[in-house]
Amino acid sequence: MHVNHRKPTVARSSPGAILSAFVLIWVIGPTGHAEQQSSLTDGIYSTIQATRGQELYQAECLTCHGDELQGRVGPPLAGDSFLAAWSDRLLRDLVDKIHNTMPPEVTQTPPRQRSLDLSAYVLQSSNFPAGETDLEETILPLISFPVAPASSDTASASSRFPRPAANLAQLMRSITFPNSNTIFNVQLKDPSTAAPPQPGSRPFDYVEWGSTVYPGWQTIDLAALALIESTPLFLLPGRRCENGRPVPVNQRAWQEYTNALTEAGRAAYRASQSRNADAVIEVTETLDAACANCHAVYRDFGSEGSSAGVDRCREVP
Repeated sequence: MHVNHRKPTVARSSPGAILSAFVLIWVIGPTGHAEQQSSLTDGIYSTIQATRGQELYQAECLTCHGDELQGRVGPPLAGDSFLAAWSDRLLRDLVDKIHNTMPPEVTQTPPRQRSLDLSAYVLQSSNFPAGETDLEETILPLISFPVAPASSDTASASSRFPRPAANLAQLMRSITFPNSNTIFNVQLKDPSTAAPPQPGSRPFDYVEWGSTVYPGWQTIDLAALALIESTPLFLLPGRRCENGRPVPVNQRAWQEYTNALTEAGRAAYRASQSRNADAVIEVTETLDAACANCHAVYRDFGSEGSSAGVDRCREVP
């Protein structure tokens, strides 16, 4: 299909006309009725609604987020850490996240009212005042969380680094984990002799097709390069762990473990360039050790039987 990329002709307008149009859109709003910008301090939910949300929270959310919304396996849903994570974001984003992703691996989309009630309880827990009416769908796009004050370190870093989009667990699961496994897999399949993967039957599958484009040793090369390039992102200021704690980017141990994983990626790339499976297999021990050493301190620490993730990213001596 041919796509015409020619830019359409745009009529020029005066600055005054543009400003007037903007004001008109803001005042009239998407419903065609006059609307006034609201804030979280205007009492946008009711106490009764927050009570319903609390009951839902205790039944469905407490295990991951804590009995006081302080965060455990999942991030905190109240307090300074919560407000910092949601700084200047729309309230609609919070309701959507609860609705679409909570609990994780939900198999059936829950009622929208459930997400609104839970959000009301979250707002109450962060001391935003209640009002006379329930939180409703129509007001969500009009309200943002307050901009959280930045520390001097964060303010300095924000001028030099992009704001992280993923938490640490998401970053590792999306890049570090699959690419490490690609390298580990050389222990089972020699890239020199492994048959190139074949596309599946119709309908066409992009993932299956993509695995045929850079097969064999190229796959190992790219996995090692992905580790080299992505591991320094563990040190990006402002990133948080899955449980809501800041990633300990200033701790010497964290920096050393991060550098060790980067160097393991470099070693894997050098070994891959030799096109010698035994050389890569030897490096997998270094890669495994780099992961295990960091996990022992920052991921797997905790008394036996503790909830997974509660102690992650703790401060260490």
